[in-house]
Amino acid sequence: MSFLKDKIIILLICVFVLTFSSCSKKASPNRITIAEQYGLAYAPLQIMREKGFLEEINPRAEVHWVTLGNTAAIREAALAGDVDAGFLGIPPYLISYDKGMTWKIATGLSQSPLGLVVNDDLINGQNEFDSKTLLALPQPGSIQHILLAMGLENQYGEHDRWDEALVSMNHPDGMNALFNGAVAGHFTSPPYLFREMDESGYSLYMTGREAMGGPFTFIVGVVTEDFYNHNPGLYRDYLKALDQSIDFIKRNRKETLEILGSLYELEPEVLSDYLYDRGMVYSQDVLGLEVFLDFMAERDMISDDISPEEVFFEAP
Repeated sequence: MSFLKDKIIILLICVFVLTFSSCSKKASPNRITIAEQYGLAYAPLQIMREKGFLEEINPRAEVHWVTLGNTAAIREAALAGDVDAGFLGIPPYLISYDKGMTWKIATGLSQSPLGLVVNDDLINGQNEFDSKTLLALPQPGSIQHILLAMGLENQYGEHDRWDEALVSMNHPDGMNALFNGAVAGHFTSPPYLFREMDESGYSLYMTGREAMGGPFTFIVGVVTEDFYNHNPGLYRDYLKALDQSIDFIKRNRKETLEILGSLYELEPEVLSDYLYDRGMVYSQDVLGLEVFLDFMAERDMISDDISPEEVFFEAP
């Protein structure tokens, strides 16, 4: 897969040339730095932060939050010892683990609708992308990229058919590029997916579930081995706080909408529709890992000797 081989290696492998010994920092038994990204898939983290659930469970905890634009930034921060826990899609996690990152999955976070939205005027019924008809997604090796490859494999028998059309953009920039005509398609997640689908002149070309052939976890939470080994009590409290946040979203709709509405600048009725009526699921379960493992290994995106069991930390 030329796009993957030429660009993932350039963008990602350079991160791993740093040695872990020179980048690691001494862990504090009460400190945790958590990295999140953009979008409603991360809603439990935003609730956890705003409500102070971890500090409530563990008053001695020093909780630090950072919002980073993509998984490469999270990996770099973890390698530098500046992040203990991060949240990302399963495929980019597997790529990083395969390249030697010393972190593992601690929890699931969310299932989410994902999809490729296209500008009807630019596609004009041709249903194709090329170097002049661009398609935006977060980065090479992102879950959107792998789902696109799965969908193209199903549709055309060529998982890399549109590689020359792909450009890397974060979700807000990808949405703006779609709306101003700079790209013809955008493979994205909520709320950007829902905003694009609701605009006249734009169509949903492919869903993540169609490409995958079933349900899957969109975002998983990973923790560095250093943090896991040196902070067992805080690790347990962290997972409890996350579970409390997920439960809060289910049981306290009004306050959830108030908190997230101010963050996303959405009216309560619109946010309620996005959060509760369009397929968002918040859970610590992890679905679809083996499917991603098999697909990526068969196409030399990762090695074929990674077992599902080895990428998880044991339950506390």
